[in-house]
Amino acid sequence: MTEATESMGRDNLGRAAGPLLFPIRLVVAVVQGVALWWQHQSVSALGWLCDNDTALCPSVSWPGTVPELFASLVLVFFFVPILLLAGVGRMRPRTLVIWAIAAAAVLALLGWHDVARQSAETLRSPPFFSGPLFFFSAAALFITHHLILPADAERRWIAPFPAYFDTAWKAGVQLALSIGFTGAFWLLLHLGAALFKVIGLSFLDMLIGKDWFCILLTCLVFAIAVHLTDVRDGLIRGVRTVVLMLLSWLLLVMTVLVAGFLFALPFTGVSGLWDTGNGTSLVLAAAAALIILINTAYQDGRPDNLPPRVLQVAVRIAAVLITPLIVLAFWGLALRIGQHGLTPDRIIALACAVVGLSYAFGYGVAALRPFWRRGSAWMAPLERANVWTAVLAVGLILALFSPLADPTRLSVANQVARLERGAILPNRFDYRYLHFESGKAGVKALTELSTSSHQAISGLAKAELNRPLSSRYLSDDPQLSQEPITIDVIKGQPPLPPDFLEKANGGDYPACYEPRFCVATQRDLDGDGDLEIIVAMRYSIPVYSKIGNRWVKIGEYVGAGCLREAGMSEVLRGGRTEFTPSPIPDLQLELGKFTFRPQTVCPSPTAAAAD
Repeated sequence: MTEATESMGRDNLGRAAGPLLFPIRLVVAVVQGVALWWQHQSVSALGWLCDNDTALCPSVSWPGTVPELFASLVLVFFFVPILLLAGVGRMRPRTLVIWAIAAAAVLALLGWHDVARQSAETLRSPPFFSGPLFFFSAAALFITHHLILPADAERRWIAPFPAYFDTAWKAGVQLALSIGFTGAFWLLLHLGAALFKVIGLSFLDMLIGKDWFCILLTCLVFAIAVHLTDVRDGLIRGVRTVVLMLLSWLLLVMTVLVAGFLFALPFTGVSGLWDTGNGTSLVLAAAAALIILINTAYQDGRPDNLPPRVLQVAVRIAAVLITPLIVLAFWGLALRIGQHGLTPDRIIALACAVVGLSYAFGYGVAALRPFWRRGSAWMAPLERANVWTAVLAVGLILALFSPLADPTRLSVANQVARLERGAILPNRFDYRYLHFESGKAGVKALTELSTSSHQAISGLAKAELNRPLSSRYLSDDPQLSQEPITIDVIKGQPPLPPDFLEKANGGDYPACYEPRFCVATQRDLDGDGDLEIIVAMRYSIPVYSKIGNRWVKIGEYVGAGCLREAGMSEVLRGGRTEFTPSPIPDLQLELGKFTFRPQTVCPSPTAAAAD
């Protein structure tokens, strides 16, 4: 360890032993838990059961009634307390406060933008923001935090690379252990609740079922885990050393695999790679694996911490192999974009490829530098490549999830441009994507296309604008998707109610995924005078009943595997349909009613042959 790193470690350990550190972390955890529970309560009744209709769910309250604000607050209260837990005692208070405020502001803006760009047709259920925003925000915060922390400890804008390595890898191990500790705690808590319940004490089981208890306790346990791993600094370093040693030897395996893949590629051709549909993702994942494993072998780059000679050779070879992988990624993206235009996924993949290109250049220079500069430090340029690529990655994430380079907006603009210049025929263009999957940018573009001077384009765009939300999950073909889903009924049965078919077309519940495999019948199953609807699909037979003014799935008929393989719909369509009473009655206890669910047994081969 360098003198600067040792000094930083001693300083951090001294501050970590402060008597107020643990109470501060507990307070942060309590505030986080209460805030997250408050937000959970504001939307706890929302979901598909309410159709996001606050009239059906009167308990929905502010901020759940303002999706943009709700999403921003979820991001802020989920991530910022974690930054505080990781920074308190290790970062100067002023720096930590400024960093926490800046992170909260950026998270709030990103969350607000992510929801505000959605249209009424694309608005998600709580927490309203998209999944990629959550994961990329976590990555950006982790990177930024471990750029700021060493710089603050060293009182410099750019800290020595060993300080970056030490804090980032230690924090990664600490985070993994804290999450594992929290998960283990809940497993033990559930075990304890089960033990108490078997002797007639259900208080712990009831507590676990309370939302406020689960959320608050999870935050507290995670904070305690962070504190314990922080105090046991030497233990964390020991675990990190073992993890790095094990991973570094995996570099040999990955290097051989990638080298073999690249060697065989000229003989096999690249068509097989592109035919998979995820070839670009595969080569980017392989490049990412090489980058991570190279760093486990290089570590902090100190001369007294060099890996064995065989690993040094593997590091140089792996550093060179990253470049052809990134070239393949750009090649695949260029082919896909040229054929089908930009999509949000391809834009994000392009950003990942740019980050990979930065690593490939820096690592390639580091590996080949001794050929033109004798006596240079082993792989020294790798350190600068890591730091500056980390900054580049954060910048790209902020651009992608802000109005600067919103993937959805860029995708819509590109797809519309391809349509207008004739790269795609009007009747093959995905108007439904603009209407139901690309938010306000797509709806705006679709509205503009409806006024196009091109008659075919304007006609199809107008038809798409007039399509109801209930038909959003129909065929992607604009011509076929205008036809509503129809569910066949058994011969001699009355047609299905229009309001049931409307819900089926809306996809509000899984009435029928594949119309050609569906057949329905109506029977009064419970003897109340109202008909239930039994829909036999390919693999299941759900039953629907009208409760109030809504059709609700009340259960399903379950058959043995042999019956499901034959196709439920074909069995109902072609055979005699009878409903027989269950030979075993329901069990009524003080706690409630339990329904017997018989097991359908397939006939044995000998019996089937005899029949």
